[in-house]
Amino acid sequence: MMNKKNVENIPVSGKRVLVRCDFNVPLKEGKITDPKRIVEAIPTIRYLMDNHAKVILCSHLGRPKGEFKPEYSLAPVAKKLSELLGVHVTLAKDVIGEDAKAKAAALKDGEVMLLENVRFHKEEEKNETAFSQALASLAEIYVNDAFGTAHRAHSSTAGVANYLPAVCGYLIQKEIGIMGKALDSPERPFVAILGGAKVSDKLNVIANLLNKVDTLIIGGGMAYTFLAAKGYEIGISLFDGEKVDYCKEMLLKAEEKGVNLLLPVDTVVAGAFPNPIDAEIAVGTVDVDAMPADTMGLDIGPKTCELFANTIKSAKTVVWNGPMGVFENPVFAKGTMVVAKALADSDAITIVGGGDSAAACEQLGFASQITHISTGGGASLEFLEGLELPGIACLNEKE
Repeated sequence: MMNKKNVENIPVSGKRVLVRCDFNVPLKEGKITDPKRIVEAIPTIRYLMDNHAKVILCSHLGRPKGEFKPEYSLAPVAKKLSELLGVHVTLAKDVIGEDAKAKAAALKDGEVMLLENVRFHKEEEKNETAFSQALASLAEIYVNDAFGTAHRAHSSTAGVANYLPAVCGYLIQKEIGIMGKALDSPERPFVAILGGAKVSDKLNVIANLLNKVDTLIIGGGMAYTFLAAKGYEIGISLFDGEKVDYCKEMLLKAEEKGVNLLLPVDTVVAGAFPNPIDAEIAVGTVDVDAMPADTMGLDIGPKTCELFANTIKSAKTVVWNGPMGVFENPVFAKGTMVVAKALADSDAITIVGGGDSAAACEQLGFASQITHISTGGGASLEFLEGLELPGIACLNEKE
């Protein structure tokens, strides 16, 4: 995956270049509340403009499910792009219709246009050949710079590469370069931290990382199934009964490979899951071998915070994906905050794999102290699993 051509490896001057970006930004009342994904795409767009390409951008936004829905229009994105680039970015009224074709044909060198939401067509997510061909016909070169959707085999992320020379943009290059090196030739000790609710979400990630890391830390809701597999009482904590044998197998595999698999040693408990999520409820802290049967674990405890933070402190490479507790509630956010701060304070190469972990680093103001925060939650997870990502596999190899 790391040997892919990028925008600098192909002549773009005077060419119509179709660029798949990830402009799936949060909106409130038609206004963009966080433009980070748009900002991340600017270096690739700017390079193409400066090198006299005719730039045709495309992206999805939300889940319109194959129908034209005005609330999912990319108009706010076109406006923000115009501000950031300092040039007018034209928005087509459609994706492969007459307006898109006319605007693409009229582009001059260095100009930029944006197609409407590709998911207004149901054929996009089905990766239908005719739609892929029609999209590809607008351009002469394809650039994928949308790591957040690289794990999807859709027309705009993979299908068009069957009909055009295909290379990656700077964002995808950065993602696969940093994460690829961490997985293939990390500076050691290499520590991976996995959290989140369910073991089933990270089955293959755990199995793959046990072949690569020196220490694997497991927190969050998924830790309680591991604790149950070790014979501990876990009360009414989140529990996946079908995965107990799998957890036993992974504990054994870690032992056989000499990997230090760390689980919580104490936990913050309450009598019920907070509902609503930010509700104030009575909490306590217990060691994991003394959890009352009528309580549930909702965050790692202070001893575990210290254990995990000290382990991170001694690492040279750290990969983190998933919160340590019910991070949405401030009462159960401390474990996630401690891990985020430990990464920020570390001298190691630190990589955060999207989703809640990335949100925690952003909210706590630690983002600038992290080596790399991935732009793709699902894509980064599949990368950690060792899976081939369709949106990257389709790109041309370097000679």
